[in-house]
Amino acid sequence: MQRHPSFDLQQLATDIKLWGQALGFRHIGITDTDLSAAEPSYMEWLQQGLHGTMDYMVKHGAKRTRPAELVPGTVRVISARMDYHPPVTRDSWDVLQHGEQAFISRYALGRDYHKVLRARLQQLCERIAQEIGDFGYRVFTDSAPVLEVQLAEKAGLGWRGKHTLLLSRETGSWFFLGEIYTDLPLPMDDPAKNHCGDCQACMDICPTNAIIAPYLVDARRCISYLTIELKESIPQDLRPLIGNRIYGCDDCQLTCPWNRFAQTTAETDFHTRHGLDDVTLVELFGWDEATFQHRMKGSAIYRIGYEQWLRNLAVGLGNASTTPEIVAALQKRADHPSPLIREHVLWALAQHGTSN
Repeated sequence: MQRHPSFDLQQLATDIKLWGQALGFRHIGITDTDLSAAEPSYMEWLQQGLHGTMDYMVKHGAKRTRPAELVPGTVRVISARMDYHPPVTRDSWDVLQHGEQAFISRYALGRDYHKVLRARLQQLCERIAQEIGDFGYRVFTDSAPVLEVQLAEKAGLGWRGKHTLLLSRETGSWFFLGEIYTDLPLPMDDPAKNHCGDCQACMDICPTNAIIAPYLVDARRCISYLTIELKESIPQDLRPLIGNRIYGCDDCQLTCPWNRFAQTTAETDFHTRHGLDDVTLVELFGWDEATFQHRMKGSAIYRIGYEQWLRNLAVGLGNASTTPEIVAALQKRADHPSPLIREHVLWALAQHGTSN
């Protein structure tokens, strides 16, 4: 990173927010790199092992809470959020109440947000460079050791809810976050205030009781972790609690009162693809690997891979009401060459009182 010629930083900050909005970001905020208030609780969370198998969090050490150690020279963080809830989807509660249907977290119904946000943030940086010349920056979208929620809170985009997601009074929580670490000493925005009050709807509804205290999640129990981050066998005592959630879990957001103000996305890349908002477990379980690769290409779901996809679906099928169609679908996979898939399929068949 480098020194910059003199220019109006206040005007530049205003322009950055306008340029960001033109690129599809709902809100842009700016903060410094001081996360000392968040570091003790984050480190304690790691020490308690609540991160589960996400060893990369430990490996990165303090870089997550000290942005200037991750990117030397960083003095400001530009935090951005973009709405993702698709405008037309089958009602989430309706899908969850019909156990033969497959529930996929709303953020994953469209294209992979990593690619979309990273490209837009890069475009924003290029627009800044057009105005002031070269400057030091690095773009992040859930792709490196970044405490994005805490940074967004400091930048005034919202507050960290009891479920640990960012909340906004204007638009709830159905949005993605991205960051630009920069050496530009831009003026900072005021941090957001917390408006959760006494509400604990998110804690009460969590299917696996993963929110073990306000603002504290045991990732090892979280369905999003179990269906996405965990690459091993899903603990048997948690499988029945997962229901038909095969990729992620939105319950804490669905019940949050602030999401009555949520906005649907204008970004077509996040619109539902391949009818994933209204599809049965049996249909998805019948996909061969080539079909999975083809239809999930460009989706966040693609990253978990076919084996984990079938594992998750087997759990969903095991939790569904018994029908000849479901039992037959499971029996077809009972001799699958993957031990991980076989184990979960046999468990699912046992839930229906049958075996291979």
